[in-house]
Amino acid sequence: MNPSANGWIKKLLKDVVKNNSFLELNDIEFYDALRTCGFIYGSNVEVIANTIHKNDLTEEELCKVNLLLSFLYIHSNTNSKKAFIETVVDFYKIINEHKTSFFKDLLGNKNSHDLLEKIINKRIQIDTNVITKNFNYFIINALLYIDLLAYQEYLNRENISITHIKNLEASIAFISLDALNSKKSKNHYDESLIKLFDASLRYQDDTHLKYPEAIGYIRNTTETYYVLDLACMATWSDLKIDKKEQQFLVQLGTDLHITPDRIKESILAINQFYTKHKNDIALLSSKNIVHSFYDNSSKMVMKLITRNSKRLYQELKNSKELMVLLTQSTRRDLTPKEQKKVQEQLLDIFKSIPSLAIFMLPGGALLLPLVIKFIPKLLPSAFDDNRIDD
Repeated sequence: MNPSANGWIKKLLKDVVKNNSFLELNDIEFYDALRTCGFIYGSNVEVIANTIHKNDLTEEELCKVNLLLSFLYIHSNTNSKKAFIETVVDFYKIINEHKTSFFKDLLGNKNSHDLLEKIINKRIQIDTNVITKNFNYFIINALLYIDLLAYQEYLNRENISITHIKNLEASIAFISLDALNSKKSKNHYDESLIKLFDASLRYQDDTHLKYPEAIGYIRNTTETYYVLDLACMATWSDLKIDKKEQQFLVQLGTDLHITPDRIKESILAINQFYTKHKNDIALLSSKNIVHSFYDNSSKMVMKLITRNSKRLYQELKNSKELMVLLTQSTRRDLTPKEQKKVQEQLLDIFKSIPSLAIFMLPGGALLLPLVIKFIPKLLPSAFDDNRIDD
């Protein structure tokens, strides 16, 4: 079974019939199995519950397999009468209708295994020509579990609360930010990442979430475990969890009504996972994961903007207000209201440029401050010609 070739979903579903014991796990057991194989952390190193042999599958292929098996587990443990493949494709269609995904170019076809393969391939995006593995580690792949939470809600209610999905993402970003802020000492890159998170919390109009609000959006047990595990992952970014960070995690777990034993287990799990798989995860070879994340994300954004600079400029010329704000951003800090306006207008432009569709992904907004920073540098003459003085 080759997840990088056409027909892999049919082959995988056929192979799973021989070993489908993972379908009998309860919700917590299944969640823990997802964490053990690295899916929750965004670094897949095994197939969930060893359902099939890992063989020589790449990280991207492992992620594809684990995502599909997770969808299958959720479908098998609900009362849905629709066929499995049909429900997953329909789920992504609904997400697309609410403009929270970028599968628009794929959804004109019939519901089929082939179509789902294309959707999953787009959704995972580990290809380093599109996005760095560092960004995936922190944002994209670590947020795949939100897809599963939303899919479960879709099957149970035959509808999706897009508001809840957005609030959940915003809560995760806020709590991850708090986790980073809990560090006893921060270097330049830690501060840069904190600013990047902080500038990207755009779901709550012009104001940021407050801690009680973020906690209040976490609704059930697996969601609380997920948020705690991501916070553990964020604090571990400098390869250790110090005393102050541990105090933050204990308080977070308490506020989420997680038992002390589970809190300790979550902290232990992240240490064990990264220690055991340090040779399998490229990020762990960096002396500072946050440093690596910020630098590589900057390079990726620069490359995407440079390659699409001509078309981007043509689109920008049609938006005079955006040009003014981007020009002013080189001379002063934009207000929260102006930042929100710039982000919204940029996302509208990115919809028309396929190569920039990555910024439409959940978590892609975290890179928008870098986009705003680089555009004026790449198009200096154009922005000088259109500069408007205060």
